[in-house]
Amino acid sequence: MSIFSTYFRLGFFHIFNLQAYDHLVFLLALCAPYVLADWRRVLALVTSFTVGHSLTLGLATLGFVQYNSRLVETLIPVTILLTCGLNLRRAGQTIKPREPVLLTSANLLAAAFGLIHGLGFSSYLRELLGRSSRPVLELLAFNLGVEAGQLLIVLLILILGLITLRILRRTRRDWILVVSGLAAGVALVLLLA
Repeated sequence: MSIFSTYFRLGFFHIFNLQAYDHLVFLLALCAPYVLADWRRVLALVTSFTVGHSLTLGLATLGFVQYNSRLVETLIPVTILLTCGLNLRRAGQTIKPREPVLLTSANLLAAAFGLIHGLGFSSYLRELLGRSSRPVLELLAFNLGVEAGQLLIVLLILILGLITLRILRRTRRDWILVVSGLAAGVALVLLLA
């Protein structure tokens, strides 16, 4: 197996496993207000998050940014709580088709939260690589693996939302309230632990 495929798999399974529940819960909260028909908005939102976490993942892994890992581990549940709070506040509102897709406050916030999550990803990658390594190929492969895993998770969330709304006949508002409430509960446990 090549170095690229090894680090791609490591990135994919770093995000696509139950031990990464903090990142899974964040993605759940991030995507809760959207349905499959909103795929353009979700793509813009997830891409914004990706830009943020790719930046700090690269800078921290290559040693250009130093950070306090305890602070980052505290801030990750805070990003979940803030995302859930925004979801709860906007739960009854509908997204108007003419609203912008790219330049939105939600996308800017997702990018900012991505900066924090990227630091969280980088601590794992730095452990794998060791302190003296400056691996560009490994970093790229790991990041692409994380993105592939993240996109699969987002697709599963959107499908679960579709099943809940169409088959189980729940309202979009109820879906947002329940999902955001559950995510906020997990975030509180993480914050207090």
